[in-house]
Order: sequence, then C-alpha cells, then structure tokens
Amino acid sequence: MRASVPSFDFGLDPVALRRDFPILAREVHPGRPLVYLDNASTTQKPLVVIEAMAEHYRETNANVHRAVYRLAEIATDAYEGARRAVARFIHAPNEHGVIFTSGATASINLVAHAWGQPRCKAGDVILLTEMEHHSNLVPWQMLAARTGATLAFVPVNDIGELELESLDRLLTPRVRLFAFTHVSNVLGTVNPVRDLITRAHAVGAAVLLDAAQSVPHMPVDCRALDCDFLVFSGHKMCGPTGIGVLAVKPERLEEMDPFLGGGEMISRVTLEQATWAEPPHKFEAGTPHVAGAVGLGAAVAYLEGIGLEAIHAYERALAAYVMARLETVPGLRIHGRATARSGVVSFSLEGAHPHDIAQLLDQDGVAIRGGHLCAQPLMRKRGVPALNRASFYFYNTRDDVDALVRSVLRAQEFFARANG
Repeated sequence: MRASVPSFDFGLDPVALRRDFPILAREVHPGRPLVYLDNASTTQKPLVVIEAMAEHYRETNANVHRAVYRLAEIATDAYEGARRAVARFIHAPNEHGVIFTSGATASINLVAHAWGQPRCKAGDVILLTEMEHHSNLVPWQMLAARTGATLAFVPVNDIGELELESLDRLLTPRVRLFAFTHVSNVLGTVNPVRDLITRAHAVGAAVLLDAAQSVPHMPVDCRALDCDFLVFSGHKMCGPTGIGVLAVKPERLEEMDPFLGGGEMISRVTLEQATWAEPPHKFEAGTPHVAGAVGLGAAVAYLEGIGLEAIHAYERALAAYVMARLETVPGLRIHGRATARSGVVSFSLEGAHPHDIAQLLDQDGVAIRGGHLCAQPLMRKRGVPALNRASFYFYNTRDDVDALVRSVLRAQEFFARANG
C-alpha cells in the first residue's frame, strides 16, 4: 500500500526520460540494477549531452577566440552559444556577466579574490548561514583571515529553516557581503531568497547566492532575484564535470579585479604591464573547457525541453512520498522538515553509522550518500557525526523510493542482529 502523497501527473514521464540516460540501465552488481539516489552530489548525463561533447571532439575541436580558420570559428560559436544559452536559462541581465569556471566552488573563490579581497577590511562582516556547504564557507574563512573581516552566521532551527528573526540583529551596515545557499544540500530547505536579498541590499550588503542545488531543479531568475553574484555547477544539472558558472550583476563586474592572469584575459601586454579584456573574458584566463561548455549548453536545452516548473513540482511530490515511506521505518529520523523543500532527504538510523548503511545499500544497487555531506558545522549543530542522504531528480521514480526503503529495512535487520 502506497503512502498518501500528491498527484504525480506533472507533465513529465520519468520512465520515458530514464531511457535518455544510458547509465541508468546498467547493473552495479550481478542482478542488482542501479538505483541512483545521489543527485545532490552529481547527476547522470543524458545521451544528448554525451553526444554533443563527443561530436565536438570528433568534428570541431579547436581553441576558441584566437584563430580565424573555420574550425576555430565553429568552436568559438559553440562556446559563446553555450554562454548565451546559460544567460537565457537563468535570466541573467546580459551574457557578458556569465563567466565560465570549473564549478560553483571555483566561482565562489573567484568572487572572494576578485571582489572581496580589495573591498573587505577589518571591521567588515561577511554574513553566512549555519547550513552552508564547505564551498560557501571555507573561501570566506580564508578571506576573513587575509583581510581582518569577521564572520557571522544566521542560525538554523530544529526543523531546518533559517531563524529569520535573527536578521534584525545580524544585518547591519557593517555587513559587506551576505553569502548563502538557495537550497540546503543536507536539509532540502528552500530558503526565501528574494526576501533575504532585499533585506541585505537595504543595509548596503552585496549578495552571493549559491544556486548549485536550485538551478538544476527549479526556475531561477537572476533579474527577479536581484542577486549580485550567483554560482552553480554543470555536473549537477545533467552537464559535464569541470564546468560551472558565475553570473555577476553588471555594476559588480566593474568592481572586480582579475583573479588569474595569462592568455585570453588581456587586451594589451608589454614586458612591463598589461591591460585587461572586457568581461567575461577578463575572468577566463587560459584555454577554457570548450567541450564542457558545449555539454552544458546541451544540458540547458535538454532541461528546457522538460521544463523546470514540471521538474520542481515532480521532485517535491517525490520527496513527500520518500518521507512518508521512510517514516514507517522504526528508529529512523529524518533531518530537515522545512515547509519549502527540494528533493533532498537526509536521515539517520538508530544503532548504525551512515557509512555502514550506505555500504549495505550499495549491495542492493542503491546508491545514496553517507557522511558529513560537506557540511560539518551543520552536523555538529544537529548532534550527529554524519548522515545518510537520498537525493532525487526527475528520472527517479516511486519504484526507486520503494527500493530504498526495502534496502533500509534490510540494513536495519542486519544491524539488529549484529547488535544482539
């Protein structure tokens, strides 16, 4: 008997979409088909993305921007076409503010060095939250150590929501930057980003939005949100690894110094000095990941074909089904019960370490995450060393959820016998 959840009619067919992903058809152990539930870490790649990158390498591989021969022109058109596609996808103010990086982590570090380093000083505050991924925590710790700025944190309550009442105390004119996640990779919480951005701007603070867990799953509109910086990774949205995006508001672009020096990011070079190219090339030193950009552009087109509204609605319903089913498991505790949430469900099982649970589930072909989830401060806040996380995408089904629950129950029986 299935638990009561919202309707699953959202204009997408996950069973049909699964056929676009070759890896989902494989067995990971003999007789154990892959049940892939680690999408918050990285998503699988549809055939159109794989083929777009392979075709680039087969037919059009050349360096971009630097040559006038036909192959280089085709490669440059594809690279810049991917930039235009990304700008359209996230409703960036213009394509010149869409900078390709190696991923969200590199994008955050770019902002810390190119914008934060010359502007933060002793007495300034960098405001974060207690639910941040290490990638949106460690670069600011390093910046604070270099500049004398201090860090402050918005607390997280027991159900996994930000304590918004603390903002009256924390958001002061001393705050130079407010950097926070759109969606928690641990708790699944979808934060009220428009309100947070408006309140930060009211005290003169810039805002960096970590959208690594939102851009792949729901519509994100940079212009409507009015964030100063937005970051995300290609590999979490059906694209390849090694490519990511930093989207910057035009006025902030003018405030940013170059981060890396070398080819492509220059306008004129003498033996003694150099002048810089216009953005975005000012921040893309060296030969870029052209095939990665091509793959990301293909991923954007693929997701647009499905529809982000449909993806978000489907994942919310699937997460509700997951939580309803997991609540039937004795001794299991779900971490994160925010009203606004994504398709991320983290849990702990009494008497078992998350690493052991993940290994036992793998024997059934069920791939989930077990560990601190790159959020050690949040683990300490919740009083656990680690958690298990099942994270879902549009190609997951209720059958995947049922396989997860069956495997958790088997793991529970194993630990019960082992513990006597």
